[in-house]
Amino acid sequence: MSDAKLAEDLYIYLTPAGCYYAVSAAAEDDSVRKFLRNLLTNIKTPKLNMPSLQALMSNDEPEKCIALLERCQKLGWVQGLKEEREAPKGALEDILPELLSKISEEGKVLLADDQGFYLACNGYAHEVAEEISALSAEISVIHTRRSGLLMKNLGLNSHAWAVINASGNSQLGFWPLFIGGTRFVVAISGIPHFNKPEFINLVWLLSVRYAKNK
Repeated sequence: MSDAKLAEDLYIYLTPAGCYYAVSAAAEDDSVRKFLRNLLTNIKTPKLNMPSLQALMSNDEPEKCIALLERCQKLGWVQGLKEEREAPKGALEDILPELLSKISEEGKVLLADDQGFYLACNGYAHEVAEEISALSAEISVIHTRRSGLLMKNLGLNSHAWAVINASGNSQLGFWPLFIGGTRFVVAISGIPHFNKPEFINLVWLLSVRYAKNK
């Protein structure tokens, strides 16, 4: 039995790592991932108290809720804030390019849907963005077709793919974001920066808009 207690006067907020874990796979039988995804569907950061945790975790047992929260905290997936925060507002075409530009070292990045159409991009010409988006959809088909080999036989629990150079560094990477019934893909030239606040806002914005579309 854990002796952990809830801190007072805090709001629950994800970390960049928590955001990535929440949406990096489609599995729905993971209680931690469900909790993190439920956090992302709130327009505002919820207050840290037992009723909020029970609702977010769909669990009426306080001890189990605290244990799950403690696990997420130890993994660095959640954090407590003194002030409430709100998900980004506005039209996607106005918000997405700025958020995307901050998560790529080279400033070349786009967000595509599961049909191979890009919703927003930064740093790519329109024609190039269309081709990269189409490629992301084709990679998704290949990954799904070979998931038995990749995930079960080889134990590779990642859905991300990349074109690498001779040093093994990514030149063009494709990172899927599973949100609701949609598989978005973030395609980035060079080194990604998913450890920034803009990545949280990107995932949060998409989750608020699309997480209930199943």
